[in-house]
Amino acid sequence: MPPDTLLQRITDYANRADPYPLYAELRENGVTRQTDGSYLVGSYEDIAALLHDPRISSDSRNRTDQDTVPLLRRGPQPAAFIGFDDPEHDRLRRIAMRPFGPPHSPGRIDALRTDIARIADELVGGFRDRDRIDVVEDFAYPLPVTVICRLLGVPHEDVPRIRGWTNDVVAGLDLRPGKDGDDRAAKGLEARQAMGMYLGDLADRRRDDPSDDMLSALVHDSGPDGHLTRGELMATATLLLIAGHETTVNLITNGALTLLRHPGALRQLRDDPGLMPGAVEELLRYEPPVHLLPQRTPLADVEVSEVTVPKGAPLILVLASGNRDPLRFDEPDRFDPAREDNQHFGFGGGVHNCFGAPLARLETQLALRALLPRLEGFQLAEEPPPYRSSPILRGPRHLRIERVPGS
Repeated sequence: MPPDTLLQRITDYANRADPYPLYAELRENGVTRQTDGSYLVGSYEDIAALLHDPRISSDSRNRTDQDTVPLLRRGPQPAAFIGFDDPEHDRLRRIAMRPFGPPHSPGRIDALRTDIARIADELVGGFRDRDRIDVVEDFAYPLPVTVICRLLGVPHEDVPRIRGWTNDVVAGLDLRPGKDGDDRAAKGLEARQAMGMYLGDLADRRRDDPSDDMLSALVHDSGPDGHLTRGELMATATLLLIAGHETTVNLITNGALTLLRHPGALRQLRDDPGLMPGAVEELLRYEPPVHLLPQRTPLADVEVSEVTVPKGAPLILVLASGNRDPLRFDEPDRFDPAREDNQHFGFGGGVHNCFGAPLARLETQLALRALLPRLEGFQLAEEPPPYRSSPILRGPRHLRIERVPGS
């Protein structure tokens, strides 16, 4: 039986390669209540307002029906700070930001520039004399995971374990109903807890043997907001590790795919790397790594485009739909690396705006600069490529390219 609601069709894997016609339908229909009681919001104006509305909670404990809370947000390990509201969210976020970037550690991200560029160059150097490449396996995954593991202080030999846990957590971010979705969520919860315990144990070792990494900084932080409890540290480190590479993998991969589909833009950026920062902003709008924010809940009845969303109801913000809203962007379905006034939702917005955005931007700019010259003479081996299962963090599972015959 085909999916019968817009949410079910958006989350149906059959539509993963091109959900944008469904997003256009969402914008045309306005705020839409689904049969499970959730409300979908897809217009740019509505999403922007809700991201900055203090009446909209990120804390699942404010759901009227706790059965609608995703399984991954349950369990003995505390939620990460993205699952709390202020002041709890603000305190935990400030502690996490102190060793990560400005204002307390203003040089940490920029200091990574040389290392990121070197890793990218080493990876593309491995493409030499090859006729087939998987951009995900050979480049887009190893680059950001290497960077975030070094930043946190995770040993390189543990990266395979990190990848297995991350894959299970991301697969568990699935809004599709049924036993398969429940099984994925349960496996994802188990993986999140295992990763949290691993990082907690690693942080414990840093208490007596600190080094120049973020785990050591978090363990020994003596700022005005106090210390993280062990549970808070586990949840924060897990979030930093997963979010610190997972979305960037998708952003780099979506970028490579988009540019292969737009060879004129690829050549332009290859020949003039100075255009890359603006192009990355357009990629964040056109093919963002995060499509949905499913964990919002009104703290009171709120009016959204003349529809009353009741207190405690699940509220799903379809960020990727807002990024293609023709009322906000001219020709929104056109990829334009030189687009101006590009205030996209690629990193969310409001108090929960992704604080890892500077690192993701830097990694993607340097990654694509290194990769684009190597794409000369290559074409997509599969169109569309196979996508990962999650409708929330959307990106190809593989991006296989092959040398054009005779090139």
